[in-house]
Amino acid sequence: MGLLMGEARAMLKWADGKMIKHEVDMQVLHLLGPKTETDLEKKPKVAKAQLEAADRKTAKDVVENGETAGQTLSLMEQLRGEALKFHKPGENYKTPGYVTTPHTMDLLKQHLEITGGQVRTRFPPEPNGILHIGHAKAINFNFGYAKANNGICFLRFDDTNPEKEEAKFFTAICDMVAWLGYTPYKVTYASDYFDQLYAWAIELIHRGQAYVCHQRGEELKGHNPPPSPWRDRPVEESLLLFEAMRRGKFAEGEATLRMKLVMEDGKMDPVAYRIKYTPHHRTGDTWCIYPTYDYTHCLCDSIEHITHSLCTKEFQARRSSYFWLCNALDVYCPVQWEYGRLNLHYAVVSKRKILQLVAAGAVRDWDDPRLFTLTALQRRGFPPEAINNFCARVGVTVSQTTMEPHLLEACVRDVLNDTAPRAMAVLEPLQVTITNFPAVKSLDIQVPNFPADETKGFHQVPFGSIVFIERTDFKEEPEPGYKRLAWGQPAGLRHTGYVIELQHVIKGPSGCVESLEVTCRRADAGEKPKAFIHWVSQPLTCEIRLYERLFQHKNPEDPAEVPGGFLSDLNPASLQVVEAALVDCSVALAKPFDKFQFERLGYFSVDPDSSQGQLVFNRTVTLREDPGKV
Repeated sequence: MGLLMGEARAMLKWADGKMIKHEVDMQVLHLLGPKTETDLEKKPKVAKAQLEAADRKTAKDVVENGETAGQTLSLMEQLRGEALKFHKPGENYKTPGYVTTPHTMDLLKQHLEITGGQVRTRFPPEPNGILHIGHAKAINFNFGYAKANNGICFLRFDDTNPEKEEAKFFTAICDMVAWLGYTPYKVTYASDYFDQLYAWAIELIHRGQAYVCHQRGEELKGHNPPPSPWRDRPVEESLLLFEAMRRGKFAEGEATLRMKLVMEDGKMDPVAYRIKYTPHHRTGDTWCIYPTYDYTHCLCDSIEHITHSLCTKEFQARRSSYFWLCNALDVYCPVQWEYGRLNLHYAVVSKRKILQLVAAGAVRDWDDPRLFTLTALQRRGFPPEAINNFCARVGVTVSQTTMEPHLLEACVRDVLNDTAPRAMAVLEPLQVTITNFPAVKSLDIQVPNFPADETKGFHQVPFGSIVFIERTDFKEEPEPGYKRLAWGQPAGLRHTGYVIELQHVIKGPSGCVESLEVTCRRADAGEKPKAFIHWVSQPLTCEIRLYERLFQHKNPEDPAEVPGGFLSDLNPASLQVVEAALVDCSVALAKPFDKFQFERLGYFSVDPDSSQGQLVFNRTVTLREDPGKV
């Protein structure tokens, strides 16, 4: 790592060392995964020298391949590790662990005739909650892998549990996929295939591979539930009972259809169908039995001729049932590939726990900007490109990845620095009167939208005899090193070409400074000031919401770190509302989600709570990373 850092620093002489270290750490984690016990063993000196030589080559490769800080990896560059082992369409049988039958080659031939050898993936969310940052990785991987291989990706809603599904979740999921820049080849629903799934369930019973069981749900819980006494009941009996389930002859929990297999985690005979008397949002009261994930998922993949069924690592235990069920029915069997989830420190993303946060009043709703749901990140002002860039930098690994939020924030700054026009705002206003203002009325000042590239245009702001500056930009008794306005120490006003010098401090009855009187001169008419400060004149009053981390510890759900539970770990300073901030009038026509850099303060986004004449801004990120957050 030392050699790698040395080469990176040598090639990026003027870059911030801390940012380089974070980027190098991220790239190494991406390339090699987390350290194993072998990595932590002390190496003999000879081996160490050989490793250092290899390190030099790796560092050289990384630099020459353009994988330096600030650059985004292409879709194919991020698909390293397990993704490089992916089979070609139609070559499913070459995948380690893939189970073949005498019918496999014929089914693969038919599959290729239907797809033309096209890569097909799917993103299959359950419509019972809002997508979060981990889903962003899944969206990028599924849509990205298809795009990188000129394939197609379905958006398929796994709508098999009517009790928890709501229309707002379907809409929000579609919106978030589109927001991230992806268009599904087709939007489908598991419920589209209910008739076919039911027919296959009957076929499974006919083949002696499924049976109706009357064990209760509580009996099936735990690591070693008792085997079903109904496992060997006659096929004809199971067919009659399954039809009775379909016709509503049993109460909920009185009967299930179970498949005859043992899963990789030792779970025996998973449930294929259960009874629920809740109307379905699409099929109404047509069905009172609904298929489970274990039964539905692989068969829907088969129906849609998915080539690569990409899912997170926790579904690895279901891979055997995935292959078993397709083969038991003699239908095309896709390949399931697992990858590591993306998690963030200082975050909670579980639906149940977010609902607890809302109920406790800790956050407003699913889109509270302190959360890491995608709607929350959108509301806070995170650009979708930044989220996609972050997912690309993290890459795709088999091991679970838990990242620091500041690495995501760095991606946000990279995008907003080039896309968010500049404006000026004052959070704690201090009135300043210029007693020798050089004009009878206010002047119009041309301010560049992007100071580093003036070809991107200018906006106009008024400059009058009364301006407002940040209260922290003035000190009567400055400490050593203070460079802004003070007695005997003038300060420049950004973009005006003028320097102001303190003449009089006006205080209230309590001794608090209420306003200042200053004189001004042209900046080129004397010594250059030590600092130029931002200001507003004839401003708009607005509300500004400043956000910090919602939790105080890295792992709020870890009992060892937070014994009292995540609700006891809330940061009381996670939201500060500035109700009477001042902003220059160039933003007067801003719409919700418009983004700006308020000079010297950070990046801000217009909140949907804004109304005509009363803008509300959310601070997206500060201009620089807070050293205390590392």
